[in-house]
Amino acid sequence: MDLTGKVAIVTGVSSGIGRATAEALLAHGAAVAGWGRHAPEGLDHDRFQFFECDVRDEHAVAEAFTNTQRELGPEVHVLVNNAGLGIFGPIDGFKSEDWHTMFDTNVNGLFYCTRAVLPQMKKQHEGHIINIASLAGTAGTANLAGYCATKYAVRGFSDALFKELRPDGIRVTCVMPGSVETHFNGKEPGPEPDPTKMQPQDIADAIVHALEAPQATMISEMQLRPTNVK
Repeated sequence: MDLTGKVAIVTGVSSGIGRATAEALLAHGAAVAGWGRHAPEGLDHDRFQFFECDVRDEHAVAEAFTNTQRELGPEVHVLVNNAGLGIFGPIDGFKSEDWHTMFDTNVNGLFYCTRAVLPQMKKQHEGHIINIASLAGTAGTANLAGYCATKYAVRGFSDALFKELRPDGIRVTCVMPGSVETHFNGKEPGPEPDPTKMQPQDIADAIVHALEAPQATMISEMQLRPTNVK
């Protein structure tokens, strides 16, 4: 897909992979609707518009989509389901509210956003949905059982969805990064890039690569790992 003039929605746009993806899409000529609870500081571009949206609330998602179409036009070509969070800890001490918060954001929110865009994408017979999962969706890790469960769900949803939507000309890609230097789990990126972690821009570049693949080619899954290890 040539991204020039296309409309893309990016969830969880305030920081990390979401912000980097919005910036990469803008650099490739797209108009970007950034959805999130907080606006990204300093992201000022004539083709970027922020819409406040908590993806856990299906009514908020529907409203954000209506506002996006009103401001950027009816066509929507790209959805990047990036909003997500991880809460770690052993299951026997895990809070039910934390479990529900992760599933409401990582799984239910992704469903609400996907459902919102599909009628328009089907009408266009064109669209590309990017779901940000994790390598935690490929192998379990101690004290990450809840987070892994959500990302396994994202991967399974993505696999079924691409098969469902192929006849409609809509592509689906599940992106599964390993260690990325972000504020994930409350961590602060250091003053210098960590050579053993990928940067948000690296994931954004991979997303653009998948989007710009020839129309006859669908990259259904991407696993991304740091080249250098500790």
